[in-house]
Amino acid sequence: AQAGWLQHDFGHLSVFSKSRWNHWVHKFVIGHLKGAPASWWNHLHFQHHAKPNCFRKDPDVNMHPLFFALGKTLSVELGVQKKKFMPYNHQHKYFFIIGPPALVPLYFQWYIFYFVVQRKQWVDLAWMLTFYIRFFLTYLPLLGVKGILGLYLLVRFIESNWFVWVTQMNHIPMHIDYDKNVDWFSTQLQATCNVHQSFFNDWFSGHLNFQIEHHLFPTMPRHNYWK
Repeated sequence: AQAGWLQHDFGHLSVFSKSRWNHWVHKFVIGHLKGAPASWWNHLHFQHHAKPNCFRKDPDVNMHPLFFALGKTLSVELGVQKKKFMPYNHQHKYFFIIGPPALVPLYFQWYIFYFVVQRKQWVDLAWMLTFYIRFFLTYLPLLGVKGILGLYLLVRFIESNWFVWVTQMNHIPMHIDYDKNVDWFSTQLQATCNVHQSFFNDWFSGHLNFQIEHHLFPTMPRHNYWK
């Protein structure tokens, strides 16, 4: 999870003064330490920053209406159309069962490989394979096949819960709607909110509890958000 916040810093070019260095280390951190492709993260995350909480333009809110009804406008729209996908009036109960535990181990796990093969991102695939090779060589002699698969699923399960709680708490409570072509500054502000600053919250969220500042100044090093 912490490697996730670290790769986020490199992906936003906020660590080194030279963009090239950020890109190189980004591939190492997300590829070798996390087993995911940098190109996949860039593809999704840049869309998110361009149009946060804009339905059909921000990939992070594309859960609607398959599992969840997000935002007041879209929820009412579904009600008028009487679409019976899921019992949305109970989504605050089943969110905890479906969302946080399942995103990384069930969805991201297969989609990242589909993404790199479909787009022929062979360099990213090579970096990802170094993660899996290292993981298996390290733990296979100690745990065996069943043990290593159990450990991997446990790690991904914990990471998934951690990741979803942090990424949802500073966007989902805010305005979610179709793109109204509002000016960039207002678009960022209406889609982001902050979470109280504390030593634990800063560490737990990778300083993304300062989500407003991050969206307004995405290349700013995270330790300066509080200023």
